[in-house]
Amino acid sequence: MEHTNPCSRRPASETLTVPTVFIVEPDASIRERLTGLVESAGWHSAVAASAEEFLDRPRVVAASCLVVEQHLPCMSGLELQRLVADRREMPVIVTSRLADIRTTVKAMKAGAFEFLEKPVAEAALLRSIKLAIKQACDELDEVVRIRELERRWLTLSSREREVMRLIVTGRLNKEVGADLYISEITVKAHRGSVMRKMRARSFAQLIGMGADLSSATPPLQLQ
Repeated sequence: MEHTNPCSRRPASETLTVPTVFIVEPDASIRERLTGLVESAGWHSAVAASAEEFLDRPRVVAASCLVVEQHLPCMSGLELQRLVADRREMPVIVTSRLADIRTTVKAMKAGAFEFLEKPVAEAALLRSIKLAIKQACDELDEVVRIRELERRWLTLSSREREVMRLIVTGRLNKEVGADLYISEITVKAHRGSVMRKMRARSFAQLIGMGADLSSATPPLQLQ
């Protein structure tokens, strides 16, 4: 069964490649079965028998998801999940043959995209992977959008940045002028330049851009 690539026909360059499904599974026969299932659906697969083997791989920022067995030798699947929690481009699907409510709750609270009890129905696993990859693509698109806003911010002069910092907090032109010891007319001129360089179609959109930049990781200090 082939699934439509949710990252196809997207403008963000980071999301144009075929997504990868990482499989961390100690059972060789299950690894082989999952690899065939994933690749028949049109995705790339990459397997590891342990968390340590997976972590030895260089990180590639691209749309992906991780299917990991909870019961692994040495490091557990939940421990691996915690270590990769910052990889927004790689949602985690935890599987377990010995699932219990406590483990399931811990996985979901730690940010697991899904927790599936073995034996997992192929249709259910493929559906979860497809939704996880869609989330990964959306996350990467957001990263690219914020990166573009940061690029525009860097085109502003130091004075324009000062003006933007103040106007996105809702301060009036005359208040900005008083804070910066410049005339209101000068503030208006800088404000117009900021709107053009940031490509904001409205003042409300510029405020939204300021909020996005302030909440980015790491944030730009607009406040």
